[in-house]
Amino acid sequence: MTDFHVYDPREGHGLRHDPLNSIVVPRPIGWISTLSEAGVPNLAPYSFFNLLSYRPPIVGFSSSGVKDSLDNVRESGEFSWSLSTRPLAEAMNATSAAVGPEVDEFELAGLTAAPSRKIAVPRVGESPVSFECRVTQILRLDGHDGAEGSCWLVLGEAVLIHIDRRVIADGVFDTVAAEPIARGGGPTDYFWVGEENRFHMRRPDG
Repeated sequence: MTDFHVYDPREGHGLRHDPLNSIVVPRPIGWISTLSEAGVPNLAPYSFFNLLSYRPPIVGFSSSGVKDSLDNVRESGEFSWSLSTRPLAEAMNATSAAVGPEVDEFELAGLTAAPSRKIAVPRVGESPVSFECRVTQILRLDGHDGAEGSCWLVLGEAVLIHIDRRVIADGVFDTVAAEPIARGGGPTDYFWVGEENRFHMRRPDG
C-alpha cells in the first residue's frame, strides 16, 4: 500500500522545502516589467504566472506581498511580459535581486529596455517574445473561509504581441527554437524546452 505524506498547508508541510511549488512544475516565468510613477523601470521574474485565456488574451501573475511590480501596475494600469529563455537565464535571475524601487533592473542585469508601442512600459529587447499588457483586474487571493491572503493576482490583456521572426517556422511558433525556461522543483531547479523532449499527439477531435 502506498505510504503518503499528508499535511494541512495551514499547519505547515513538515519538510525541508515547501513541496507545493515543486509539485506544480514546470512553472512558466512571468518576466514582468513595469514603470513607477517617477518613471523608473522595474523588471522582476514571477513563477506564479500563466496565460489564462485566448480571447481576450489574458495573462496573470501573482505577487507574494506588495512589491514594486504590484505598486506600479496599480498606479499605471500597464505591464509587459517578456519570455525568459536559456540564453537570458542569468540575466533573469539577476533581476530577482531584492533592491529598492529606485533601482532600474534593466541596467542592473545589462538588458535593453526596448520601447513598447501601445503602453509606456518598456520590454526586454533581448527576449524573442514580449506582450504589451493593460491591467484588467487585481485580486487579493483569500482563503475559502474568507481569511485575507497575502498574495495579489494581477490580470492583464495582451494588447500587442512581439515575436522574433527567427522563432516562427512555416507560420508556427517554434517553442524549441525559443528555448523558454521554467521554474522547477527544488530551490535551484530550472528547466528548458529542448528537441529531445518533444513528442507529438493529436487531440481526439482534431
